[in-house]
Amino acid sequence: MSEMERIVEIEKISFENDYEKSLRPSSFDDYIGQEKIKKNLQVFIQAAQKRSECLDHILFFGPPGLGKTTLAHIISNEMRANMKITAAPMIEKSGDLAAILTNLQEGDILFIDEIHRLSPAIEEILYPAMEDFRLDIIIGSGPAAQTIKIDLPRFTLIGATTRAGMISSPLRDRFGMHFRLQFYTKEELALIITKASHKLEKICLQDAAVEMARRSRGTPRIALRLLKRIRDYADVEDEDHIHKERAQYGLNELGVNDLGFDELDIKYLELLLQSKGRPLGLSTIAAALSEDEGTIEDVIEPYLLANSYIERTARGRIATPKTYELFRLTPPTLQNGLFEDTL
Repeated sequence: MSEMERIVEIEKISFENDYEKSLRPSSFDDYIGQEKIKKNLQVFIQAAQKRSECLDHILFFGPPGLGKTTLAHIISNEMRANMKITAAPMIEKSGDLAAILTNLQEGDILFIDEIHRLSPAIEEILYPAMEDFRLDIIIGSGPAAQTIKIDLPRFTLIGATTRAGMISSPLRDRFGMHFRLQFYTKEELALIITKASHKLEKICLQDAAVEMARRSRGTPRIALRLLKRIRDYADVEDEDHIHKERAQYGLNELGVNDLGFDELDIKYLELLLQSKGRPLGLSTIAAALSEDEGTIEDVIEPYLLANSYIERTARGRIATPKTYELFRLTPPTLQNGLFEDTL
């Protein structure tokens, strides 16, 4: 099953259509979950507004689909500021970044998704822009090279990344606020699903929302995708509401099990179990699953790691006793122990 076919897939960069935007909360009151981050952001926004200043630069990081872009939209609404959205892979040359920065107005917000993918040359231009709101452009080369300094309006940079470790230290240090987004609880996801079902004009009953939340891998984006697909099943059957039986039937048809695992997750875990306790390297796993290493690290592993189904060691990935229990197998350490006792 390819990356794009997964029902529990989360794209790295998604430019949403209007339909998806309508499910996006527009204020902190509507935003469910991430309570600590919300509380801190509200304080910083109020303080900035009192001083009539721009917000300090913000870095959001964490697994995909947890609401980094949504928080940026809410900050833009709360600050009553325009927001320009781009993604790091689209900024290929220094001229691309210069064009974006010089088109900003006073108080604007620039949102850069996947900011860890910026090239070092682009980062060098971003440093003075973030610190001194100044653009240093070098024209020409060799002895005839000249540096032109362009003053920029004060703006707020919001960076989002799924891989905080890949951001260079100088860039990370220039962000005044760092926020790590956590996976959501089942209760929070059920509430998100219920609210979204009202917007979709197909009411989801509480027990059905809980069923979908259980299988959403702690991720709102997946929860909303599952809701839309279950709504399709309910529409075809001419049902006014989404009830638990329909949710269970639809989720089973989509190949999403009780823990939110799909076919690719099961293959991944089976691969580790087949190694009988020996650590497997990322490249080995990627080759065996015919998947990209980035997909495995960004999409499959975060949820499995957070819920203790796998461990990362210096030598590779291993399955935990919890995974052996899930597949009703005995961990190899116990098997060795029993084997040694019989000798």
